[in-house]
Amino acid sequence: MTATKPVNLWTSSEHARDYLERADSILHRKEGEAALLEFVPRNARRMLDLGTGDGRLLALVRAAMARWGHGDTEGVAMDFSPAMLEAARKRFAAETSVTVVAHNLDKRLPELGRFDAVISSFAIHHLVHERKRALYGEIYELLNSGGVFCNLEHVASPTPRLHEEFLRSIGFTVETEDPSNKLLDLETQLGWLREIGLVDVDCHWKWRELALLAGRRA
Repeated sequence: MTATKPVNLWTSSEHARDYLERADSILHRKEGEAALLEFVPRNARRMLDLGTGDGRLLALVRAAMARWGHGDTEGVAMDFSPAMLEAARKRFAAETSVTVVAHNLDKRLPELGRFDAVISSFAIHHLVHERKRALYGEIYELLNSGGVFCNLEHVASPTPRLHEEFLRSIGFTVETEDPSNKLLDLETQLGWLREIGLVDVDCHWKWRELALLAGRRA
């Protein structure tokens, strides 16, 4: 069941650590991450990861950039969970080109300059819908011309039965799923991305409730 109240358990270190312990076992996650890499500009120099967690996605993108011959990228990893921030700082401790920023996405994004890519993985669905829409607009303003927004996200199923089937496939039930989730359908979010001015907006990969939404600033 999708939460109707603004519940967010991610301030709990126990909740965050439980997620980190099973992050690598999320079904089809690596497929979604591989699809995301296809849409990051190979000439990107500055990237922002929203809801970075332990920095997994940003590290993957930076490693891909290095393989492509662009190892001089600058990254900003943003999260608000103390446990996640600790894990991200540990991951990037030796990388002076990555800055870890503490910020709650419920609040307007701070001034961070412009980016060639804004990425996110399974984070924005914890925001209430009105804040999701506002955040998309703020992301657009941060993008350089030609910059991309890639959101590997947990979206709502079109029917309760499909939602229950998805939960069973990942080892949860309606009663045990994360009450922090505020799931929204894919079509509404794609429409918002187009409305704010992004082009080439599409869902480029999907497995049940996991989807990659992406668009580019012209």
